[in-house]
Amino acid sequence: MNVGSICTRELVTVRPHIDLVTAAQCMREKNVGFLVAVDPQPNTPYGRPVGVLTDRDIIVSVVAGGTDPKRLTVADVMKQYPAMAEETDPLEEALRTMRRMGVRRLPVVGAGGMLTGVLSLDDVLDVLAGELREVSGTVRGTRHSGARAE
Repeated sequence: MNVGSICTRELVTVRPHIDLVTAAQCMREKNVGFLVAVDPQPNTPYGRPVGVLTDRDIIVSVVAGGTDPKRLTVADVMKQYPAMAEETDPLEEALRTMRRMGVRRLPVVGAGGMLTGVLSLDDVLDVLAGELREVSGTVRGTRHSGARAE
């Protein structure tokens, strides 16, 4: 299974130059805790990812530090050069990257490094839960039919 087959394709992105309060309001309105900062490119829906911003970044780096968020932009707080996955990467490779980097989400890029999705641990858990339901259904079906499992 590759990353592109399970990643989320409906994305919320921001530009690095927008103010942090606007980005936080976007998170609230869209009910997300993760934004991909992009450099727009012609003929692409999202552009090239240049950073990521999480609600935790805002809390830990800005609010807890006593910094005025009105004086900051996304670029001031975002993680630059984030770890990413390619659409064609095997899921196992992306999970290793997530574990190594200590992150729950990865921007997913396609041709030319353009953003095409985000892989989250929730996406992975949804797939695994579906696989487990299939296994469970197979076991139940075997028991009810009287067939012996080998």
